[in-house]
Amino acid sequence: MAQLQNGNQTAGKVRFLEKVGYGLGDGASCFYWQTFSAYLLFFYTDVYGLPAAIVGTMLAVTRVGDAIIDPLMGMVADRTHSRWGHFRPYLIWMSVPLAILGVATFTTPGFGLTGKIVYAYITYSLLMLLYTAINIPYGALLGVIASDPLERTSLASYKLSFAFGGSLTVQAVALYLVEYLGRGNAQLGWQLTMAVFGAVAVVFFFGTFSLTRERIQPPQQQRTSFRKDVGDLVTNIPWLLLCIIGICTLVYASLRVAATVYYFKYYIGPQAFTFLGHSYDFDTKKFMAVFTVLGYAGSVLGVMSTKYFVKYLGKKYTYLFSMAAITVVTASYFLYTPKQLTLIFALQFVGLFLNGPSMAVIWAMYADIADYSEWKHRRRATGLVFSASCMAQKMGWAIGGAIAGWLLAYYGFVAGEVQSVSTQAGIVTLFSLIPAVPALLATLLILFYTLDEKRMRSIQAELSARREAEEATAAALAGSV
Repeated sequence: MAQLQNGNQTAGKVRFLEKVGYGLGDGASCFYWQTFSAYLLFFYTDVYGLPAAIVGTMLAVTRVGDAIIDPLMGMVADRTHSRWGHFRPYLIWMSVPLAILGVATFTTPGFGLTGKIVYAYITYSLLMLLYTAINIPYGALLGVIASDPLERTSLASYKLSFAFGGSLTVQAVALYLVEYLGRGNAQLGWQLTMAVFGAVAVVFFFGTFSLTRERIQPPQQQRTSFRKDVGDLVTNIPWLLLCIIGICTLVYASLRVAATVYYFKYYIGPQAFTFLGHSYDFDTKKFMAVFTVLGYAGSVLGVMSTKYFVKYLGKKYTYLFSMAAITVVTASYFLYTPKQLTLIFALQFVGLFLNGPSMAVIWAMYADIADYSEWKHRRRATGLVFSASCMAQKMGWAIGGAIAGWLLAYYGFVAGEVQSVSTQAGIVTLFSLIPAVPALLATLLILFYTLDEKRMRSIQAELSARREAEEATAAALAGSV
């Protein structure tokens, strides 16, 4: 059961500024997440100087280890009591240490190969530990700002819009910043670029802390334990299903994003791009910038259109349609030659527009599952639900990143060299057919999800009645004292 603070605000609309404030947090997170996803493998192989197979193994080990910590962090956050709430304090406690570790991770020490491997393991592991300590409470915050399903979907849309903005910024400007700040020294450039990203992220996290409020709180008389919370979660069938879907989705995303820079640098290659009668000379940085801008422009429009898709299709079938579309678009890239740039760019915009709603509704579904768990077990553990969901996503991210590194090694990739025809074919496959497989699995699995709009309305009505009865009982007891 959960009590509502400022109940009228919770039942009604969340103000625009608070939605913006909540979105800032995911914008901040993506200065790290998108840098890891798009450039960490590339940084370690082409700048830091590690073999691709070693990097793939390191990413698998560190990311799986970090994912296991997620549920523990969620349970710690659920049990955190401060004048700022359960989740908001972590936004100010962890943002500065996270920025410092971001710079350390993208620093290249003057060690031999063994020393570099040890340094990479230590710094990246610590960085991900701090990322977990701030991002798990941030994600759980969505579940306690509002109880209304439409407001949660709206909050998730703002969250994803700012995430796309942060991701777009990273992919569009990172390589240019590295070149500008490093002045020809890529190692220095990456170090200073992460300092810039970290400073912006700190400001954004403080903005989220200042502009949001936690309204849904567990009652004072709620008594629970780690064992009971975990038991509730592992018997929550809708959550288990979304857990598997989350793994598949992040395997897809991790593979696709990690392969993008290799696709343009080693397959498409520098060339003239003709558009509307004008010819432009493009290198890897320009290709990445245009491809990313088009993709995230499509994603933002797709996310902001989510409420219209949900209105007519519901969250389940919105996700189904969205993932089916991106599966087809992703697989189709296997067919294109380096000269079909207009088609490659156009499909990036269209595909991510259609895929945008899936990324918004999945977070709204996690909030629904927190309500379902409270309804079923009469105990609320918002932080655990969101953190365990993040664990699943990080597992997918770890698997995808590892597969990308291992397959590059398998295809005979050599950093900085002209690639053989077979290696180029492998890079194209890594960018298209391979990520399409987990995307297809996620599409099929959502068919078995049972918490549709009708059932959630019934659950939330019963929860509301319980809360009103609890408040009435508490008021009666207070009056008798």
